[in-house]
Amino acid sequence: MTTFSERVERISISGIREVFEAAGDDAINLGLGQPDFPTPEHARRAAVDAIESGKADAYTENKGTPSLREAIAEKHRADQGIDLDPSNVVATAGGSEALHIALEAHVDAGDEVLIPDPGFVSYDALTKLTGGEPVPVPLRDDLTIDPAAIEAAITDDTAAFVVNSPGNPTGAVSSEADVREFARIADEHDVLCLSDEVYEYTVFDGEHHSPIEYAETDNVVVVNSASKLFSMTGWRLGWVYGSADRVERMLRVHQYAQACASAPAQYAAEAALRGDRGVVDEMTASFRRRRDLLLDGFDEIGLDCPTPQGAFYAMPRVPEGFVDECLDRGVVVVPGEAFGEHGAGHARISYATDEAQLREALDVMGEAYEAAR
Repeated sequence: MTTFSERVERISISGIREVFEAAGDDAINLGLGQPDFPTPEHARRAAVDAIESGKADAYTENKGTPSLREAIAEKHRADQGIDLDPSNVVATAGGSEALHIALEAHVDAGDEVLIPDPGFVSYDALTKLTGGEPVPVPLRDDLTIDPAAIEAAITDDTAAFVVNSPGNPTGAVSSEADVREFARIADEHDVLCLSDEVYEYTVFDGEHHSPIEYAETDNVVVVNSASKLFSMTGWRLGWVYGSADRVERMLRVHQYAQACASAPAQYAAEAALRGDRGVVDEMTASFRRRRDLLLDGFDEIGLDCPTPQGAFYAMPRVPEGFVDECLDRGVVVVPGEAFGEHGAGHARISYATDEAQLREALDVMGEAYEAAR
C-alpha cells in the first residue's frame, strides 16, 4: 500500500496558518506578513499590456524573460555594486520557490543546514523536504544573527547556513561587520551561505548589506522577491542568483518543478524594477511610523521588545498565555515558538496594517498582558 514519503511526514502545516484559522472573521490581523499598499500602477499596467498584446500567452525562458533578468541584474549592480550577469539569475514563483530550489540544488540527505532560531518557518520545512537536517542556531539577545554562533555550529556535515536580513520574524538588520563575517565563514569553511534578502528595501536604521558583496568565492546564493519590495505578494515573482555553476543546478530543479515563473508577473516585476520607486520610499516611511507607534505602545504596556531596524515585524517578550488572550479578544498575533524553539516567550507582531488598527490592537494587547501576567 502506498502511504506517504518520510520527507513530507517530517513537516506539518505552518503554525502561522493555525493561528489565522483560530481567529474570527472580524479579528485585527497582526499575523500577516503582507504590505497593505497596492502594487504600483505601472507594474499592473505592464501585466495588463502583456496579456492584451498576447506576450503573456506562452512559456518564457526557464530562467525568465531576458529583459526581466537584465532589470534584476541592473538592480543588484546599483544596490550591491556587484557585477551580476543576467544569465546567472532565475526568476521564480516567489521567494519561496527560490529558497526551495536553492536548498534542493545544494543539500543531500543527511546534510546539515544551519538556520536562525527563531527564523522564517520555511527554512526548517524546506530543509526537511530535501532530506537534510535543520540545525537551529540561537540569535543574540537583540535578535540579530551571530556569526560566531554560526561558525561554532559548522561540522563536516554542514552544507549551508541561512542568513536573513532584514529578518522575519524579528525585524533585525545585520550590521556590515556581521555580513562581512558571513562571507568570510562561507569562504573559509567552504559552505554555502544562502542569503534571504526579500525585505531589502525596508530598513529604518543602518543599511542593508549582502554577503555576496564581500565573498571571495562563489559560496553565496541570494534570494530576493518583488513581493515585499514592491507590495506584490500575490503576483508570486521572486528570483535567485549566484555563480553560473550554482544557477545551472538550481535551474535543473526549477525547470521540472515550475518550468517558468508566471509570464504576466514577470512583465509586472520588470516594470516595478525599472519604474518610479516612490512607492518604496512611501512604504518604508509608513512602516517606520508604525514601528515607532508600536514600540511606544509596548513601553506603555510594559512589554520588552528589541527595536526592529527593518522589515515590518516586532518580536516582544510576552508572558505565557498572552497570545491566547489576544486571540480571545480578536487580535491575531503569532506565538514565537512557531518560528523555532528559541522563539518561546516571544510573539511575532506584523505592523503591516493601518495605524488606527494598530492603536486598537495595542489597547487589546494591554488588556491581554494584564490578564496573562
